Amino acid sequence: MAGGVQRRQAEAGARYDVFHTDCAARDVVDHVTSRWGVWVLISLRSNDLRFYELRESIQGISEKMLAQTLRALVQDGLVWREVEPTTPPQVTYGLTEFGRDVGEPLTELFDRITRRLPPRP
Repeated sequence: MAGGVQRRQAEAGARYDVFHTDCAARDVVDHVTSRWGVWVLISLRSNDLRFYELRESIQGISEKMLAQTLRALVQDGLVWREVEPTTPPQVTYGLTEFGRDVGEPLTELFDRITRRLPPRP
């Protein structure tokens, strides 16, 4: 089978082959389930946030990793980015409809886990 065959978008009703390494959908899944991708999507579930607000909401993430994660999620169409031409520029991020759709089960999973954990001392 030719390598490019797996990458093309399937005709109406057909699906991507997510188990193939060249599948575009697999890249999106990798970005969503990356160490920081999940936390970015969960952080943006309620509000649009500026870069520094996102960095403060996700403890332990470096500016570099946050920038890389956001770049991937924006490129995948899960997160939108708006730059206000001020000095310094103010950049705001939020979830697209696709991002809300993908983030909903992640939020549900997060909520289920936190409900089942014993209370913190």
